[in-house]
Amino acid sequence: MAVQLPGPLVSPAWLAQHLGVPGLKVVDASWYMPADARDPAGEFEAAHIEGAVFFDIDGIKDLDNPLPHMLPNAPLFAQAMASLGLSNHDAIIVYDGTGVFSAPRAWWSLRIFGHDNVAVLDGGLPAWRASGNGTVSGTPSPEPTVFNAKFRPELVRSLAQIRDNLEGGAEQVVDARGSGRFDGVEPEVRPGVRSGHIPGSTNLPYPALIDGASNSLLPADKLAAAFSAHDIDLARPIVTSCGSGISAAVLALAMHICGHTNAAVYDGSWTEWGGRDDTPVAP
Repeated sequence: MAVQLPGPLVSPAWLAQHLGVPGLKVVDASWYMPADARDPAGEFEAAHIEGAVFFDIDGIKDLDNPLPHMLPNAPLFAQAMASLGLSNHDAIIVYDGTGVFSAPRAWWSLRIFGHDNVAVLDGGLPAWRASGNGTVSGTPSPEPTVFNAKFRPELVRSLAQIRDNLEGGAEQVVDARGSGRFDGVEPEVRPGVRSGHIPGSTNLPYPALIDGASNSLLPADKLAAAFSAHDIDLARPIVTSCGSGISAAVLALAMHICGHTNAAVYDGSWTEWGGRDDTPVAP
């Protein structure tokens, strides 16, 4: 019988109680901004939750696309998951080294390829350690499994779809980047990418959804209040965006917790949109 997850988020206490239970897998999906100059794979080897495997966001991608970590096709994703020892029968807990930052990208990726039995460790590795739980070092050698991936296009948006939405505005576009980058008063983090935002989009920087003291997501009622304060209607279709499709998944996870379970992510995000000369930019 598959392990039943309590929801899209689990606490360090819940994971500590269930760690090692057959059918429960733990995944480290740490990723950091290029300017941080950090090595997530090296940090994983030095210290990770016992039994965890490393989900390489920059490696499990469309290798033919020059944009950063774009989704791979279903066969490639399935092969990557199988090599990590993950199967369709597993309950998967994803965490990262920041708190709640890159783990939601892996959570979203698993869901988009048909695996809904997945949750994010609230507060990530910092909260795990703060709760008195230990880590181990080394490189795991998981036993390969079989993972069947079934692509769910409703959870992702392309450049063409975002273009089509400009005129009708059927879907709300919510941008998770900082307000300075959104407003075009701060430079983008990647060379050659313009500042500004997709016309008609709304800005909700993802740190506004994080409790800075615990690195955890805010409670559901405060998440809902944050969306309401930014005039984001959770009863209407929503697409989330950011710099390269990482923190956009934080917004998608927060919306999922609030009951909006089908928010899509614009995979290319601002690196694609702002990196072109044929896309309109506001302001």
